[in-house]
Amino acid sequence: MTRRIAFAVAALALLVACRAEGNRSLRIGSKNFTEQVILGEIAAVALEDAGLRVERRLDLGGTFVCHRALVAGELDLYPEYTGTAFTAILARKPVSDPARVRTEVAREYARRFGLAWSPPLGFENTFALVMRGAQARELSITKISDLARYGDRLRPGFGYEFLERADGFPGLAAAYGLRFAARPREMDLGLLYRALAQEQVDVVAGNSTDGLIAAMQLAVLEDDRRYFPPYEAAFAVRAAVWNDGRVRRVLESLSGAISADAMRTMNAAVDRDKRRPAEVARQFLRALRPRPSAK
Repeated sequence: MTRRIAFAVAALALLVACRAEGNRSLRIGSKNFTEQVILGEIAAVALEDAGLRVERRLDLGGTFVCHRALVAGELDLYPEYTGTAFTAILARKPVSDPARVRTEVAREYARRFGLAWSPPLGFENTFALVMRGAQARELSITKISDLARYGDRLRPGFGYEFLERADGFPGLAAAYGLRFAARPREMDLGLLYRALAQEQVDVVAGNSTDGLIAAMQLAVLEDDRRYFPPYEAAFAVRAAVWNDGRVRRVLESLSGAISADAMRTMNAAVDRDKRRPAEVARQFLRALRPRPSAK
């Protein structure tokens, strides 16, 4: 009898926990730069439009902050990039095959962390070394390998993660033989382009979909030795949340929906035009799912 009572109590506790899990809001996170906040808003708005409750925890911090929060159950999903997961989280050496990276990331995230990956959103956002266009033309710098000739006169500025990650500056410097006169300046990601425009630094590590690149007429240096791995954008999701058919349908509906041009346009709308990320996300989703015309 005692054993039956204990079993019944345990079953009731599990049922209550499952109901609490199902009734609470979905916690959507993002890293602390424009594109991530926009992607977080796109997921949040799309899930709300599907009738689900959402709690936004956007602009949290870097990769490791968001990943730890997801694994700890403090987040339910956040936007991530396959190359970042492959090198920074799984500590793999960079490779250039997108399918291999995507497959291994999905397998290892499920095995190690109990996390799922949504299908790719349709664009890749790789690291990009960026200079002022006029200076790049003056020095005839078009490729990353060209930087080796000017290491004693160029001042680099990079974000903390790029300075520390295996797929960031340490590996890049080794692959290209880069040696600057002084250690790269460590900067907040939101200040990189301002510092470049104000000539406080000469080379920054941005992202290939940054909206300010075209707006500021900056030069993106070719990764001529193909150092950087593929960085396909998707959502990393707790498995229990991914198994909810309503959530899965929403995230799968975004598969292939965002081109690199569309992402650059949305980033520019926030960074250059000073529009709110939520507004930009809603406009994108309206264009993606236009209302049917009246008959």
